[in-house]
Amino acid sequence: MRTLLIIVAFLISSVSFAQSDVDSQYRTIEVRSSNISAVEKNVRDAAVEILTISGHGSGSLIRYRGSQFVITAQHVASGEIGSSYIIQKEKEAKSGELVYSDLTNDMAILWLKKEFESIEPMRFSTTRKIPDVGEEITYSGYPSSHDIMTYRGRVAGYENIEGVGNQILLHTFGWFGCSGSVVFNSRGDIVGVLWGLDILNGIPVESMIWVSPIQNLDIELALSEFCKSSGEDTRACR
Repeated sequence: MRTLLIIVAFLISSVSFAQSDVDSQYRTIEVRSSNISAVEKNVRDAAVEILTISGHGSGSLIRYRGSQFVITAQHVASGEIGSSYIIQKEKEAKSGELVYSDLTNDMAILWLKKEFESIEPMRFSTTRKIPDVGEEITYSGYPSSHDIMTYRGRVAGYENIEGVGNQILLHTFGWFGCSGSVVFNSRGDIVGVLWGLDILNGIPVESMIWVSPIQNLDIELALSEFCKSSGEDTRACR
């Protein structure tokens, strides 16, 4: 099942859609006023775009023990440990080093040696358990050729994948390019990492989104090898 779903994981190469609310370069026009909550605004502000050879994915800038990292999907940052990726937000771009890669749970962590100065990261605060059905969520990502988009939704249910474990199914919107977006609850706690969408009779179902629970990520263990090499040069490892 996971192999089937990964076919429509959200890494995007090149897609052009005719939209009424986009400018001449097919980039979405920035919203100048909104009714989003403070948490949704923070999530939107911390969302970043990750450029790859084949296109782009999404991620979220987080702060852990004083250092900046980006959490994303493994299939977005699928290179060898130590590989570099361009991480951008509007006109600011930084280089991120791949320091953790989990193919099974489709999670990856990038470390920013030179940190963003114009972006406030989300704190690394996670839910204690997989959220209940009906719990409200939010995430921001970069679908298709559009600029950043912010979405709301709810936990719809769960699916157990053999050899992987429980996955969270969301009722919200997602599309190619959103892969790697970090999903948060209404309190700003991390729920998980978005990695794919459902398919029915070979057709992507953009309203049924698959998320790897954040409980699959032990960040201290994930950063252990990185910290052995960087030591006290990185605040998160002190």
